[in-house]
Amino acid sequence: MGLFSIFDVSGSAMSAQTVRLNTVASNMANSEVVSGTEAGAYHARQPVFSAVMKAIGGDPAIVPVEISGIVESDAPVNKQYSPEHPEADAEGYIYTSNVNMIEEMANMISASRSYQSNVEVANTSKQLLLETLRLGQ
Repeated sequence: MGLFSIFDVSGSAMSAQTVRLNTVASNMANSEVVSGTEAGAYHARQPVFSAVMKAIGGDPAIVPVEISGIVESDAPVNKQYSPEHPEADAEGYIYTSNVNMIEEMANMISASRSYQSNVEVANTSKQLLLETLRLGQ
């Protein structure tokens, strides 16, 4: 493992957590969107992470994090009877997103903490490399 490989790993993890935070923000922003059809209602989205075994700098032991994709939740959307709403269908129902705000807040906190942890890994690695270089002086 090269001395600088840790920056590739923690950098890929920070990038993945940034995507996660952006997805959470999108879910939270669309949590109250109303639609006249069940298919048109907003569905919560979640990123799918994967650890990819590939050689960075010739070392197969380094495993960066990659985003495999973003999937939509298959949980049912919320159906409410509101015949006076302008978006109501012929039967008087409106459909709102299936975003669970409690889960999104937990995801946001988890992603933020994971991002912070990877920043600490990068900063600690940088400090250790600098101290190692100072030993040679």
